[in-house]
This record gives sequence, structure tokens and C-alpha cells, in this order.
Amino acid sequence: MSTNPLVPCDASSFRLPIASVRRVFRPEDVERKLCKLPPREHENLRTTYERMLERGPERFQVKPSAVPDMSQLYEQLPNFTEALDDVKRHVALSQDCRDGLEVTPMLLLGPPGIGKTHFARKLADLLGTGMCLVPMSSMTAGWLLSGASSQWKGAKPGKVFESIVDGQYANPVIVVDEVDKAAAEAQYDPLGALYGLLEHDTAGAFMDEFAEVAIDASQVIWIMTANDERAIPEPILNRMNVFEIDPPDVDAARQIARNLYVSIRLDHGWGQRFDPEPSSELLDVLAEMPPREMRRALMTGFGNARLDGRGEVSPDDVPRPGSGKTRIGFLQ
Repeated sequence: MSTNPLVPCDASSFRLPIASVRRVFRPEDVERKLCKLPPREHENLRTTYERMLERGPERFQVKPSAVPDMSQLYEQLPNFTEALDDVKRHVALSQDCRDGLEVTPMLLLGPPGIGKTHFARKLADLLGTGMCLVPMSSMTAGWLLSGASSQWKGAKPGKVFESIVDGQYANPVIVVDEVDKAAAEAQYDPLGALYGLLEHDTAGAFMDEFAEVAIDASQVIWIMTANDERAIPEPILNRMNVFEIDPPDVDAARQIARNLYVSIRLDHGWGQRFDPEPSSELLDVLAEMPPREMRRALMTGFGNARLDGRGEVSPDDVPRPGSGKTRIGFLQ
């Protein structure tokens, strides 16, 4: 592995300033597979091999030049403190050495709507390598992670292969969302690939079933989310750090709502028409909602306030928790 420093940046920013170059596959393996393909057959596989050789085997492996200031994340995600602490420990270990950033796979366990996937996106932003989301609840075949054999019609590589070979980084963040919803089939265990992928040693020679070329997936940063750990096989649980995420308390929920209000306002040109800070009464209403619902409620509230020509979003502008109804306009 050869070192390739990038320009340092402020440690408080969410970009990783140092990168090394890591080989994620052996070109000679790809060339050997390509030569064995029969003429005018397996065109998708041939295209995959040719693309691999054209792009080459080297990908960036990034890490911070210093432990970044994560105070904003702690403020935005107050119920994820333990998970953030774990990330900070791993970042600290990678300092002052040539080692890459290695994060133990983590499982975020908790009820729907409390921000598990949002946490994963924020963490991917912090680590700077982008994020691949694998929604297991909609998964109908086990090949989503590990690819399908080229013998099958319409076969293609899996998400792990695509993230590393088609991406820019050797250590992307891969989020397996709702891993407890994966429906095991008699022919194929949808979670089967994770047994090897979550082990550092075996992940270094991960074999995608479509390409059948060993890929170095040992640097992938894995984040799983789940509502119920009982549906996850024990051997997979044992390979992860499990963090039970509780719903935020009232004070934390108010802080999350306030952060969302400010963020939405700053992210849109129309935000300048509204008060810089939400009212305490509005925060009281929003704090009763799961974090997932707060953004939708706020967008509705901003819209209703605008229709009424006001710069303040009032509690009456947002749908009440559990109402299932959205108030549109101000018809009498």
C-alpha cells in the first residue's frame, strides 16, 4: 500500500484529509477470467471484467489527520452518544500510524422512526467515503449483497462489489437497513454473505458470485439497523457492536426539532422569509413526534405559514402526532 497524502483540512470539518491507495483486486485474476470466457457469450460479465481492468485495482482508503470535532453530531443525534463514542475511539486508534481506519461493524437497534438511517448518513458524511444503502426489507433474493451467478439471466454483481469496484474508495460505508426484515428462503440465505463480510480476515478475499474474482472488502465500514434483534442470527450479532438506541427524551427531542428547523430554513432560499428560531410552543408539539416525522411536519408547517403570509410557524401549522391528516391552507 503506498501513501498518497491529500491536502489537510480543518479537523472540525466533515472531510477526511489523508488517503492511502489500496489495491482491491488483482488484475491478473481478472485477465485470467476474461481469457477463459467463450467468444460471443457472457457479454455482461465480459463488460464487467473490461471495466475493472480499465479502472484499475487502486482505490482511496481515507482517514482523518486528527480526531474531528464531532460536537455537532452529538448535538444533532443526542440519543446516539454511545455509537458516536465508538466511532471516535476507532478514529483515535488510526492516528499517528500508517494503519487505515478500521471500525467494528455496528448494529443500531431500536424502534422505527428514531433516526437510525439518518445517523448512518451523517456518519458517512463524517467519514467522507459516501454511503451505499441496502434495504433488506425489500430484498427478494440473497444475491443483493453478494451478486448472482452469471449463469442466471439478468444476473449482475452485488452491492459490495459495486461499492468498491465501481466506487472511489476501498473503505465505503455500507448500511444494511432493517437487517431483521430479511426473509430467509429455503434455497438461499439472504444474510449468508455477511458471515464472511463481517470478519476482517475473510472479508479480505470476498468472492462476488457474479464476477468470481476476489475483492478486498476488509476495509468496508458496516452499519446495520434493526427493530428486533431476535430475527438476527446469533453468529451475525456476535460479529457486531450492538447499540440499543432509545427514543430521545423531551429535551433531546426539542433539540432535534430545533436543529431540523434551522437546517431546513438555511437549506432553502425561501427560508429567509421565516424566523431564525422556532417558537417554544412549536418545539413542544414537534417533540411529541419521532424524528422521522419531524421533517415532514416542519415542511407542512412552513408551507401553511407561507400560505397565510406569516414568518412564524405556529403549532397549528403542523399536523398533530398520530392525526394522520395534513392541514392544507386556511379555508374557513
